[in-house]
Amino acid sequence: MNSLIIDETQAAEFDNEEFFSPEELTAVSQMPVPQHVAIIMDGNRRWAKRNNLPCAIGHGKGADTITMIVRAAAKLGIRVLTVYSFSTENWGRSAEEVDALMLLFKMYLERQKDFMVEEGVRLDAIGDLARFPADVREVLDDCRDATKLGKKIDFVLALNYGGRDDIRRAVLAMIDDCENGKLAKETISEKTISQYLDTAKWPDPQLLIRTSGEKRLSNFLLWQLSYAELYVTDVLWPDFTEKDLLDAVFVYQQRERRLGG
Repeated sequence: MNSLIIDETQAAEFDNEEFFSPEELTAVSQMPVPQHVAIIMDGNRRWAKRNNLPCAIGHGKGADTITMIVRAAAKLGIRVLTVYSFSTENWGRSAEEVDALMLLFKMYLERQKDFMVEEGVRLDAIGDLARFPADVREVLDDCRDATKLGKKIDFVLALNYGGRDDIRRAVLAMIDDCENGKLAKETISEKTISQYLDTAKWPDPQLLIRTSGEKRLSNFLLWQLSYAELYVTDVLWPDFTEKDLLDAVFVYQQRERRLGG
């Protein structure tokens, strides 16, 4: 797994790589770029199976893709990128796979911290992190602190995240505040609810990308994605490239966003 996590040499290669041609950047700049993009990164295990490799290798290759896409998104002017990294349902996978994912999260964050700082990436996370191993949470907190001054793009990991659980925790927090006199139930609006969700500090995603061809939300950002444009591609996540991201943005720009009107 180690070899599939981007090291310092690979980071230097990314730093010298131009993801998009001047013509592509000019074309995409003609219309508004989605400021918040959410991604369901599906297909790591299928990619591994197709290539006769262990699941852990597929997850590692998917981690490589994340780093490239974060930098490409920043190049396009996307300000927030939220990726579905580990769902509340993923605990149902085998103990061996879950343990491998926890190790991958830790190693990825440790090895990408300096790269994110250099690239102006501000790392954050949503979800109920209490269930994660203490060493993973410690590394995550360290990366958050190290990247807190990043201004180019917010990179948000959804960890032990579920849309229903997000809403459940928001409801409990509102009940507590009502009981403590901090919130009057008569004043609760949709805006109030949004302020209690994990994503309160960011605008709702305008574009959702899902790889591997599946056409469902899978309990991801259920409240926040109400008016997002959906883009589904058959490409498996480890094979997703900066050109695929550009295609998704172009498709988004061609749609007329009515927002219920």
